[in-house]
Amino acid sequence: MTDTTIKSRSEMPQDNNNLVEIENLSAGYAGVAVIRGVNLNVAKGEVVALLGPNGAGKTTTLLTTSGLLKTLEGKVTVLGESANSGAPHKTARLGLAHVPEDRSLFFGLTVQENLRLGLRGKRSEQAMGYEAALDLLPALRPLMNRRAGLLSGGEQQMLAMARALVSNPKVLLVDEMSLGLAPIIVERLLPIVRDIANETGAGVLIVEQHVHLALEVADRAYVMSHGEIVLEGSAQELMERQELLEASYLGGEINEETS
Repeated sequence: MTDTTIKSRSEMPQDNNNLVEIENLSAGYAGVAVIRGVNLNVAKGEVVALLGPNGAGKTTTLLTTSGLLKTLEGKVTVLGESANSGAPHKTARLGLAHVPEDRSLFFGLTVQENLRLGLRGKRSEQAMGYEAALDLLPALRPLMNRRAGLLSGGEQQMLAMARALVSNPKVLLVDEMSLGLAPIIVERLLPIVRDIANETGAGVLIVEQHVHLALEVADRAYVMSHGEIVLEGSAQELMERQELLEASYLGGEINEETS
């Protein structure tokens, strides 16, 4: 497929602002590459959407960025440090938090107990992160003593987000936050991603199937197909070029002349 960029390079984030830089990345499972030649970056205070059909390699990209998968080729840099080792605890210490697709909550624990599991750093930093997370997700405050397994799907997603935020991350990865949720709930939750970037300065990389809702909160987006980035641009430009988005999702050839 043709890799198509529909924005001027002058609009791209400057290198010294990039919190995440992925260069020529190939990664996969049991030594078999699922993604190939991936290049993307996330700047401070920026929301970047990673879009594409199921099986395109989006989750694999996030898993490799967070250190849960080792790279086969290429380089992943998080906050200026290499994250190629497949050691997620090291990446977390750098300041990256990952909200996985399955949310990974402890259903037998309360909301408060789940949040405490995400705390890191000095006690003063923990208190600050705890309150900042609840300020961004105030609907959790009345639920602190409720077990996570008794929460609604939307409440569970908010808890997963808050547990990541209590660590005061500089980089936040969010994988399919809308999974299993009604569209009306997704419309309420996705703007929180924008608030997180604006209020904390974190760089946010989201994988999302609700394309148009994701583009409404994102600054830029990349579209993956068959393990490769086939389209990138500002969110506004991609919203205006529906034919390119449709071609990438349907696996068709993206014609540069149509952009």
